[in-house]
Amino acid sequence: MTQFSIRRLAAATGLDTRLLAMAGALVVIALVFNSFTQGAFLSPRNLWNLAVQTSMVGILTTGMVLVIVTRNIDLSVGSVLGAIGMFAAVVQVQILPPEVWWNTPVTILCAVAVGIAIGAFQGFWIAYRTVPSFIVTLAGLLIFRGVAWMMTEGRTVAPMEEDFQLLGGGLRGSLGAFWSWVLGGLAIALVLFRIIAARRRRRSYGFAEKPLWGDVLTGGLWIGAILAFVMTMNAYNRPGTQIPQGIPIPVLLLIGTVLIMETIARTTRFGRYVFAFGGNPEAARLAGIDVRRLVLMIFIIMGILAAVAGILATARLNAGVNSTGTLAELSVIAAVVIGGTSLAGGAGSIAGAILGAVIMQSLENGMVLLGLPSALQQVVIGSVLILAVWADVVYRRRVA
Repeated sequence: MTQFSIRRLAAATGLDTRLLAMAGALVVIALVFNSFTQGAFLSPRNLWNLAVQTSMVGILTTGMVLVIVTRNIDLSVGSVLGAIGMFAAVVQVQILPPEVWWNTPVTILCAVAVGIAIGAFQGFWIAYRTVPSFIVTLAGLLIFRGVAWMMTEGRTVAPMEEDFQLLGGGLRGSLGAFWSWVLGGLAIALVLFRIIAARRRRRSYGFAEKPLWGDVLTGGLWIGAILAFVMTMNAYNRPGTQIPQGIPIPVLLLIGTVLIMETIARTTRFGRYVFAFGGNPEAARLAGIDVRRLVLMIFIIMGILAAVAGILATARLNAGVNSTGTLAELSVIAAVVIGGTSLAGGAGSIAGAILGAVIMQSLENGMVLLGLPSALQQVVIGSVLILAVWADVVYRRRVA
């Protein structure tokens, strides 16, 4: 009876039962850590910092979903992130003139251009020279970590321009209360518009409409989540003042990235080709899809996203550090797998990957607050990854 009710609820609302289960797991994790940390985990300050910490991993997961859906892997994202972050620091501090308005825009453009070049380089070997992505990106992990060190022989490059620092969050790197509520209002309007437009579209094509109560419930959940998020971000004040921080700029960039990547994955021909290729590569080739160009474009997108994440990491640290992004690839892949993307390819969702990133960062954040040793933290995260893959295997067996 309970299983039937859950399925009926999912059908009426259009919500993925797996995402609902993950959201429930996240709530349990938050409540447990909050209890053990005497309320520190769910404090506005920690939640604000957690949102910023999730931004970098979340941006990378949106691209990693497409990579894994096509039965590939990218082990180099952490090293690429670090190399591009160091490159951005060198360009801004050592090459471009300081304190000119175009310093930061040019630095960002240069970093993104390098990300495109790295993505195209790795994608070329994988798509056109048929070298397995595991080998190519494993080599990239070593190569670009070495490049990051060689650019300055291990020296830290700092400080960054003030405008550049805003991209990392910090005291001034947020929208403030007013603009956060404006953004929240626009998000609520978008939710209502999409629900109404979807009902009209189904009616115009003569399709069966979802129950009105299902759309009301879905809209209510989204609106409640948006309001809770904005209120939480505004509840954290700048240290020593009563000025609300609002939504951090890194989180704003994450939201924009998710919207763009979700649109690409769900509504474009490119996105349909990605999932078709991941589901059956041979059938995709026979259908006339240029699979080599497809794989190349996916790794170029991954390079762009690594550049964005590298910029955020460098801006947050206010320095180029050659160790930036170390082991980030493991957090990204774990988040994507926890989010339900199948390592066998053909299935995955960006929304699930973002939720997986939040779960991963919540686990790391909570264990840091508890003062657990880093070795034990790695054991816990590794165990969670194994359980997530096992749960995915069990779920797919039942569906099949």
